[in-house]
Amino acid sequence: MRQGPRSSPELGAGPLLGHGEADTMPKEVPRPPRVPVRRILEVLAQIYPDVGSGLNFSTPFQCLVATMLSAQCTDRVVNQVTPALFAKMPDAPTLAAAEPAVVEPLIRHVGLYHTKAKNLVAAARLLCEHHGGEVPARMEDLLALPGVGRKTANVVLANAFGLPGLAVDTHVLRVSNRLGLASSRSPEVVERQLKRRVPRAEWGREHHRLIWHGRLVCHARNPECPACPLLPLCRWGKAYVKTQSARSGAAPPRGTRPGGVAARRDGIQRVGVQFDVKS
Repeated sequence: MRQGPRSSPELGAGPLLGHGEADTMPKEVPRPPRVPVRRILEVLAQIYPDVGSGLNFSTPFQCLVATMLSAQCTDRVVNQVTPALFAKMPDAPTLAAAEPAVVEPLIRHVGLYHTKAKNLVAAARLLCEHHGGEVPARMEDLLALPGVGRKTANVVLANAFGLPGLAVDTHVLRVSNRLGLASSRSPEVVERQLKRRVPRAEWGREHHRLIWHGRLVCHARNPECPACPLLPLCRWGKAYVKTQSARSGAAPPRGTRPGGVAARRDGIQRVGVQFDVKS
């Protein structure tokens, strides 16, 4: 969930839409390449059988706040600042009564905290004015909140309310394109492509699986393709390994070195990952 700043109402990872344009998703989208979709999804489910959000929250409001804070920031840092924030402002009314200058010191370790403090307060006030202080469970209502775009809205719908939602962040965008599940650099197009290929009941879980695969294995740089159970199904991965091997004198891909997946087994097990995939 990291990327350079962008002038968008939603400060998130990757090229995200703002709330004013996020609901105008194209009706016609390009067809992604033919790949063994069912098998890819099966392997992802075997690798990540029990994964969920990396953010800590107790209520839909806290889920919304934590998700907004996670834009261009790691979940670890967000989880470090939210306990103090939620202790002082646990709900929309208490946050709405505060000024951004009061919120800023509580979230100063989060990237772009000046803008996020303003958006949090403004969103809380809108929730109190139009929704009785509660977070709405409708996409269009969430998109009307300051600082909330389609990605954040999908995350809240899925994680706070258990509703079908498939948010596309930078990890989902990268991994889905590499695996051939999608074929676009546009998050809204990728979202529609994935929703056509992934069973509706699996949208939320698949979102988390793709994110964790991007974090642990399919990195933007130096992906650990040789250690990836999806390599036999991944055209991009095969091409990458072939290219790396063909480079004269090049170091082997990270997955074959001690710093690869095996050396981080503890961190992988923390999210319930199993790399002994059935063939």
